[in-house]
Amino acid sequence: MQSLYAPSLPTVSPPPLKPFSSIAKLSYYHEEEDQDDTDNRSELAKFSLPAHLKSITSTSNPFVKHCVKLSRSSPYRHSHASALVVGTTPIREIHKFQESLQERTIETDYLFLLDNAKVPEELEKSAKRTLRVSALVMKKLSQIQSTEAIEAIALMKFPTSYFLANSHQKDSDFCNWFPSRHRILVLEGIQDPGNLGTLLRSAVAFRWGGVLLLPGCCDPFSGKALRASRGASFQLPIVSGDWYHLEAIKKEFKMKMLAGHPECNDELKLVSQLSQGFAESLADVPLLLVLGNEGHGLSDKAQQECELVSIPMSGDFESLNVAVAGGIFLYMLQPQNGRTLS
Repeated sequence: MQSLYAPSLPTVSPPPLKPFSSIAKLSYYHEEEDQDDTDNRSELAKFSLPAHLKSITSTSNPFVKHCVKLSRSSPYRHSHASALVVGTTPIREIHKFQESLQERTIETDYLFLLDNAKVPEELEKSAKRTLRVSALVMKKLSQIQSTEAIEAIALMKFPTSYFLANSHQKDSDFCNWFPSRHRILVLEGIQDPGNLGTLLRSAVAFRWGGVLLLPGCCDPFSGKALRASRGASFQLPIVSGDWYHLEAIKKEFKMKMLAGHPECNDELKLVSQLSQGFAESLADVPLLLVLGNEGHGLSDKAQQECELVSIPMSGDFESLNVAVAGGIFLYMLQPQNGRTLS
């Protein structure tokens, strides 16, 4: 089956976070697993710094090593339910989003600032603690070769809008996952963190109600995904689940399932074309939009269960990058006139 994608993205206070009971339940594609991560991941080590400590200058500091491990290892990151957000702009966007909510959904444990860098006024009271760090420590924490423009990194708890669903989930829990259910993006096997992050950012930009990650997707809180999303991973409901949860959500809220797919003349199943008229005909219909893996496209199950929709293209082009195609779908099918289903 030819892939659509060439190999290579209303302010509502969300409900409380479901606790992480076992990292063995994670089904992420681990694109940046740390080979040194041989410790017992079920044991959650506690890291704290002396209250009088105001700065860190050594990359050998145990707390720095802990933060680096959070960046490199998805299981370690999820066992601590914490992630590093690199850069003043995404930190500022997340903080601005938090201020727009009626309740606190995001906790910033530490704000690391480069020595002699000015504290951004709007971030001055955003973290429980602020620490000054040397250029070497900043480079180590950021995991980026060039850190000239990086003056701030935040250590944040996963937002309360992130859920890790399991097979024993009660149907009543589905109502809590997505406060707005008129438009939900479903990602199937998206393995490139840049693509995932871009899709999350697009979903926020076009006011979609949340994202369901099916097995095989990469971690939305990895460093690469967070850089691509510019902090969007903290700004909309994200659920890591499977087809059981997808089908239950579809049934519970009477939603229509669409899926991006290339136009093909020899298909046994009709493939509709995305157009303004097509989008307008679905303006009042609650939608689930499924986008498939970069290399292999949609699974057989997705092709069977969803109405297939293609993006019309001129010339001999047969496919688009999933983040590009997803951006077009998300824009064309975005909620109209502030319409949400809750």
